[in-house]
Amino acid sequence: FIKMLRNAKKRDVLQLLRRAPEETLPFVVEAAVAAQSVASLAALSDFLDFSKEPKSLLEKFLYAAAFSPRPSEELLRLVLDKLDGKQLAPEVWETGIVTVGSLVSKLCQQKLCGLQQEVERGVETILGGLRGAKEESEMVIYLLALGNAALPETIPILLDYAEEGPAAAAAAAISALRRFPAPHLSDKVKRAMRRIFHEQRKSYEKTCRLAAAEMLLDNQPLPMDVINILLATKELEAEMATFLLLKVRNSLH
Repeated sequence: FIKMLRNAKKRDVLQLLRRAPEETLPFVVEAAVAAQSVASLAALSDFLDFSKEPKSLLEKFLYAAAFSPRPSEELLRLVLDKLDGKQLAPEVWETGIVTVGSLVSKLCQQKLCGLQQEVERGVETILGGLRGAKEESEMVIYLLALGNAALPETIPILLDYAEEGPAAAAAAAISALRRFPAPHLSDKVKRAMRRIFHEQRKSYEKTCRLAAAEMLLDNQPLPMDVINILLATKELEAEMATFLLLKVRNSLH
């Protein structure tokens, strides 16, 4: 079916989408995304109205885009165009922003970062949204998208939110940092994780402290880090202490 769609003209794909029974329409949408021909994406662009379609269908489209193994620049453009300046259901907007991060990451893995205008537009959509976010819930979505994108140049931004952001945003930023490969977790990142775990600047949520400790223990820990984390367990509540002791024991094994 996907092979057929790759060879079809735009009008034929559009006719398929418009005539598909309600129960099979999600399948046709997924197949059109997978086909990723110019015609199939143009047909999806005409067919999908983000202000009218059922949320379930729009989320199906976005998930198909996010999990596409080798997305094209045109697919990213389609997602960005559909999100741009529209009043969307919160669930659709959230899924859309996180999808942009995923597409940016995969296009960068194809060595298209800095070469494709849409990749830059996707990055700026996330960073601009994060800069303008007033609600903590908004910050969290943009930080999740940054974690999906996993761009090394955004590490300083994630560190700033990890240390200075409100509780949920800090947790999302640390979670995003943990998605980077070990070579990107520099001494600067580790120093920040130490400050968070040992609460050197302010108090942090338990989940933030645990995630910071895990990052230190999972990435070539210094002996002093292990010692300090073990010493800190004496002052932690039982659950946290037990978790960290097990983590250290597993690392030793």
